[in-house]
Amino acid sequence: MTDPKPVPRTTKGTRTRGRLLAAAEQVFADLGFHDASIVKITEAAGVGQGTFYLYFHSKIDVFDEVVEDLNRRVRHAMIEASSRATNRIDAERAGFAAFFAFTAEHPALYRIVRQAEFVSPGALRKHYTRIVEGYMTGLAKARAEGQIGDIDPEVAAWALMGIGEIVGMRWVLWGDDVQPGGPTSTLPPDVFEQAMRFIERALAPEGENR
Repeated sequence: MTDPKPVPRTTKGTRTRGRLLAAAEQVFADLGFHDASIVKITEAAGVGQGTFYLYFHSKIDVFDEVVEDLNRRVRHAMIEASSRATNRIDAERAGFAAFFAFTAEHPALYRIVRQAEFVSPGALRKHYTRIVEGYMTGLAKARAEGQIGDIDPEVAAWALMGIGEIVGMRWVLWGDDVQPGGPTSTLPPDVFEQAMRFIERALAPEGENR
């Protein structure tokens, strides 16, 4: 595995690296990894091709960085939203709402992460495990406090993440009015409520009727 390029030490360098990441995100989402090129990324970023190599080693290197950047941003959105909740069920609602809002605004999350299955399996695994690790901590704490039932936090975390991803794919990425590869839709409120009702019942302490 290639060692990462040093983090820019100047404000200008940080901005340039950010422009390259944003351009790469768009190019990979629009064209796919194999049709994307460093030339197309640098053109989209408005920088010379030589500048690319100051920040990244290769196309796969910037692809992995884009996956990591998307992961960091979606986790931040979910954590920020759920941290204001006073109990686990409210945290689930806030976290899921933030996830669906993020995916509606950043369809590249789906398009790029799904490419990673074939392009960079290690980046794909890191993306999911990072989300699950944080999820497990919150679920374990809620279980210890009796807020949810006696469930395995790891199994529950993977199951909940799967629900969010597939529901989002169906109604956000593949919304009824969405054209393939085009803008996304927002999750219909009734779909959100149905999904949350299912999740609340699954997490509820034994004997509690929701």
